[in-house]
Amino acid sequence: MKTRTALKMSLVLVAATWLAACGVIRNESINNDLYSMIEESTLVDLTHAFDSNIPHWHGLQPSERKTLYTHEQHGFFIEEFTHVGQWGTHVDPPGHFFSGMRLADDIALKEMIMPLVVIDVHEKVKANPDYQLTMDDIRQWEKAHGLIPRRAFVAMRTDWSKRWPSQEAMMNKDEKGIKHYPGWSLDVLRYLYEEREITASGHEPTDTDPGISTSKNDYSLEAYILKQNHYQIELIKNLDKVPESGALVIATWPKVKDGSGFPARVFAIVPPRF
Repeated sequence: MKTRTALKMSLVLVAATWLAACGVIRNESINNDLYSMIEESTLVDLTHAFDSNIPHWHGLQPSERKTLYTHEQHGFFIEEFTHVGQWGTHVDPPGHFFSGMRLADDIALKEMIMPLVVIDVHEKVKANPDYQLTMDDIRQWEKAHGLIPRRAFVAMRTDWSKRWPSQEAMMNKDEKGIKHYPGWSLDVLRYLYEEREITASGHEPTDTDPGISTSKNDYSLEAYILKQNHYQIELIKNLDKVPESGALVIATWPKVKDGSGFPARVFAIVPPRF
């Protein structure tokens, strides 16, 4: 079953590392095996490149980029970047919403390597941009692939990222200024985090909550995730290039001390048979 492949890959990595540490197998052997495993897989970048004026939450200003040193004048190239933590593809740690909870540098490394689960609702979103993920969508996925694995990263595929880099297209406002983009639902999030005990979730739009909710300053779905002491990744892409199950996802970011969030680098490792 495809769902188990990512778990097997993780177990192979852990077991091989332990055996090497105990001297049962040689480090050269484990290094070669691990490298071969990755080399035979397909790596899919789930991260947007960011610059000074990309799609972003309405309350944020464009980032700034300043050249400090140039090859021509100094023999090396250095730039200064000024941007908020929630810029481009980024991580939202629990402390983004709740004082005293974990911040960007508190997320453990083991929470950054996860089985990837992709719930594909892009056709439904094409028909209804206000679409919210339902328990029916989850049941259909589990019927096809088995139970969503514990500690997974669950991504909602909507193909909304294909509207990048247009702020107007991503926000999709009507004549009254109401935003129309897809989002999660509380029933689904409760099921994933409380029953399936997933590690994190991610999506392509700027927000967890659908546009019709954020237009009323309702961010209760994002608040739910962060209140559970979990993180999320926003503004991911290329979910149409990874399988619904069977891959691993790596989500990481610079270790900013007490950071409320930061641009992330997220990618999938897809085994060769997929």
